Amino acid sequence: MASRLKDEFVAGRLSHDTFLHRMDAVYEARQHGELSPLLEGLPGTPPARVSALQAGGRSVAGLFRSAWSRIAGSAGDIAGHYENGPRTVTPAAAPARVTMSLQAAVSVRRPLLLQFPRGSAEQFSIGRDAGCDLAIADMTVSRRHATLERTEDGWTLTDLESTNGTRVNGWRVRGKVSVTPGDLVSFGNSEYSLC
Repeated sequence: MASRLKDEFVAGRLSHDTFLHRMDAVYEARQHGELSPLLEGLPGTPPARVSALQAGGRSVAGLFRSAWSRIAGSAGDIAGHYENGPRTVTPAAAPARVTMSLQAAVSVRRPLLLQFPRGSAEQFSIGRDAGCDLAIADMTVSRRHATLERTEDGWTLTDLESTNGTRVNGWRVRGKVSVTPGDLVSFGNSEYSLC
């Protein structure tokens, strides 16, 4: 999977950000079903639902059972290496029954809550560097990634030309952007919900 994504990136069919996002998802995957959506939209890859139905006439329930046994056996071998050491992956519980909807079980990664800073300071630094006001231990975050600034009208977020970018509600930050409670902000692959 990783080599296929690398080949697609080299061929110019994946942007740098998309490539990094999908590679991170590959290393965080706990189930085989989480991998197939990462190839969707690339040449020669059928949609995930079509692939499941075209699997040689076997029953859908049989496909899920055999896939689950392979996943449960190999999930302990999957580990992502990050700055703070390897993350151990624990296999998820088996589904109680298989439904005919064929919806893939995708793990939902919920953003962490991030409170606006208290006090009278006007500018706060965000990045991987330990000297930042908000230090994020994630290799997809630049050392000096962004700044959060208090203004008369509220808060503004500025990306400091980081490698993997800053996003507010899915949109890449260019220049200064106003942020409010409830906004979903991501620095590289680290996601936060402002409150």
